[in-house]
Amino acid sequence: MRANRRVNTKPEREIRSALHRRGLRFRKDYRLDLDAARVRPDIVFTAKRVAVFVDGCFWHACPIHGRNPAVNEWYWSPKLQKNVERDRRADRALADAGWVVVRIWEHEAIEAAVDRVLEILENVGKVDG
Repeated sequence: MRANRRVNTKPEREIRSALHRRGLRFRKDYRLDLDAARVRPDIVFTAKRVAVFVDGCFWHACPIHGRNPAVNEWYWSPKLQKNVERDRRADRALADAGWVVVRIWEHEAIEAAVDRVLEILENVGKVDG
C-alpha cells in the first residue's frame, strides 16, 4: 500500500493543470483547521472558500465504478466504508464552516469537472433575488 499516493495522483494533477491553464490560482493539499475537524482538500480556493476533492473510484466507493473487494473482504469493506464516512464528515464540517465542497470522481471528464468548478467559483456568494 506504500505505492498508493495520498497526494498528486494522476487525476488530481490533470485537474490542477486544467484549472491553471484557465488562469485560476489555488492551493493544493492545504490543511484547513475547522472547529469540527481538520480537513485537507486536494484543491482549495481560499478567497472563495471552495474546497475540491478528487476521489478515486475504488478508495471512495464510487456508486458507478466502485466494487466490493473479492479478496480479504473482512479487511477492505470496513476500510472503504470508513473512507466514505470520513468524506461525509469532512463535507459536513466544511459546509458548517461556510465552505462549498466540490467532489470530483476520477472517472469524470477533466474538462467537464473543470467547468463545474468554474461555475461554482463564479456563483459563490451570489444571492438569488
